[in-house]
Amino acid sequence: MSEPQGSENTRKMPVLEKPEHPEKGDGAGALGQSASAAAYEPLSTVDDEDGRQGRFWSARRVPAGVLALVLLVAAGAFLYDVVAVRAGRSALRWRTWLAEQLAERPLDDTAVLVGAGIAAAVGLWLIVLAVTPGLRDVLPMRRTHADVRAGLHRGAAAMALRDRAMEVAGVQSVRVRVKRRKVDVRALSHFRELDDVRADLDITLADGIKGLGLSRSPALAVHVARPGRKG
Repeated sequence: MSEPQGSENTRKMPVLEKPEHPEKGDGAGALGQSASAAAYEPLSTVDDEDGRQGRFWSARRVPAGVLALVLLVAAGAFLYDVVAVRAGRSALRWRTWLAEQLAERPLDDTAVLVGAGIAAAVGLWLIVLAVTPGLRDVLPMRRTHADVRAGLHRGAAAMALRDRAMEVAGVQSVRVRVKRRKVDVRALSHFRELDDVRADLDITLADGIKGLGLSRSPALAVHVARPGRKG
C-alpha cells in the first residue's frame, strides 16, 4: 500500500479538570510547550536476534526502458546509414554534419563541453541506479522462513504506530513519520502531565515498533506538546 509517510488523526477525549500548577505559569497551554526529553530515556527497540535482511532492490524498469529505447533508436539510425553508404548512396545529412562538427570544433568549445557534461551526468545517474537498491519506502522485515521475504511500506508502519499512539490516555492528535532509521512522533495532549503522556507513548510505541517485525528496528523520538489556543 502507498500511504503517506506522515499520518495524522484526531480523537475526542473526555475533558477532565486539570489541577493548578502555579510553577508552570500562564503559558501552560501555549503551543510548543513540550515534555522534558531528559526526564525519560526512549526505550530500546533494537532486536539482537538473527534474521536481519538488506533492502529490497528495485527493478528499475523505467530507467532501463528509456535507456534501451534511446540506444535502439540511435543504433538503428547509424546502422541504416552505414548500410545505405555501403549500397552506394550518400550518407544522411545529419551524420555528415555531426562528423564535420566533431572534426572542426576544438575540445574547449562550449557546445562540446555542454554535450560532454550531459553525457557524464546521464552516465553517473545510471551508475547510481545500478549500485543502489531503491524502494526506499519499503522497510525489510525479519525473515522467518528461508524462502519468504517480506517488506512493510513506511506509510503502513506509520498508520499502525499512529493507531497505537491514539490509544494512550491524554493524546488528542498525533503525527508519525517513519524513516529508514528513525520514527518521529509528535503528539498533542490536552490533559494529563506531558511527561506522563510521553512516558506512556515511549512504552506503547517501543512495543509497537517491535511488533512490526522489521529487520532493523528504527530509533524512537517522541515529542509531546499542548495544542494551541483557538483564536
